[in-house]
Amino acid sequence: MDKNSSPSKRSIFISCMPKIITGFSVVAFGILLFFLIFKLNNILAIFSEILKILSPIIYGLIIAYLINPIVDACNNFMLKLASKFMKPGEKTKKLTQTLSIILGVVFFVFIIVILLVLIVPELTASISGFISDFPQNFAAFQLWLNKKIENNPNLVSAISSALSTIMDYLEGFFENSIMPKMDKFIGQFTNIILGTLNIIKNFIIGIIVTVYALSSKETFKAQSKKIIYAVLKPDYADIFLDTVRHSHRIFIGFISGKILDSLIIGIICFIGLSILKMPYSLLVSVIVGVTNIIPFFGPYIGAIPSAILILIVSPVQGLHFIIFIIILQQFDGNILGPKILGDSTGLPAFWVLFSILLGGGLLGIFGMIIGVPTFAVIYYIIKTIVENMLYKKELPTETEKYTNIQDFSSISKKN
Repeated sequence: MDKNSSPSKRSIFISCMPKIITGFSVVAFGILLFFLIFKLNNILAIFSEILKILSPIIYGLIIAYLINPIVDACNNFMLKLASKFMKPGEKTKKLTQTLSIILGVVFFVFIIVILLVLIVPELTASISGFISDFPQNFAAFQLWLNKKIENNPNLVSAISSALSTIMDYLEGFFENSIMPKMDKFIGQFTNIILGTLNIIKNFIIGIIVTVYALSSKETFKAQSKKIIYAVLKPDYADIFLDTVRHSHRIFIGFISGKILDSLIIGIICFIGLSILKMPYSLLVSVIVGVTNIIPFFGPYIGAIPSAILILIVSPVQGLHFIIFIIILQQFDGNILGPKILGDSTGLPAFWVLFSILLGGGLLGIFGMIIGVPTFAVIYYIIKTIVENMLYKKELPTETEKYTNIQDFSSISKKN
């Protein structure tokens, strides 16, 4: 037999490759499934350890993502400024980028230092003062309430009994839960110092990672696009990248906007409460500002405990606080919030509420915060797919066109 007529070993191997890959994939999937079923705890433990090791990198990437809009804004401003004094080129671009990254990181560190040096000590003092003054404030509140309802003995007795029960519970909670933990906290001072040093170490490494991530972001973008175009067909890759860009706009627009909005609300709240000479102004302002990050429910979550804190000290001031916070939230909901956020998510009100409840049920407070932008991305993807399918069928994509239709024949792209 002619040597050239017989198939070579290479051609046989190539023809068998699909079967080999399929067999290997089945075996690999079986092994993976086995470990997922019988070794799930071990896998989760390993995954948790990996996350712990990589936590400084994760923190750095999160910081880089959050301050990236500031860096971009600084970079655009400096490029315009540099064009008046320097020739445009790669050196100018690198110089402005470096200065922008430095300014962005300095701004972030400045905010952290302000929180640690100015706000945290005052906040700690407010909390300690509230705990130490709570018994006498509660007694004064009880006396004020008794005077207001002294004409109804039965109501006085019922409320006094309820307040005494609440007081006993809270005193027991502070004595049996808070104070022992404080003693334990002091007893573990060495571990606390080591933990603090570890946090500082992770923070410093995170800042370094932030600088590298921001300086290399264009390279990372190019590498990601390279992989996507290598794996997917060009048309699908374009669609995928467009979805990623839109998702980024939703997330960064919503999260950065919410943080800025909540910061402004917290500052306005502190100024207003200070003018009104409310007790625990800083503590209440921090509660209101932080909880305001949570969409929809945030203002109520922050306002209710804050109102109780002030009501216990002074019922009249508590009433003034409730009026003030209602005005503040109306200002935020109707003027400040829409001005900063705009329609960053594109979600209807019903789906905003749905995403908050679902995210909160799955991941708690964190889920309530990221639930809205996450569901907005899902909503956008589904909307895009549906509209593309309708377009291919030559049907209208506007929702209004489907309001009063009776059957398929009544739908027309011309309409």
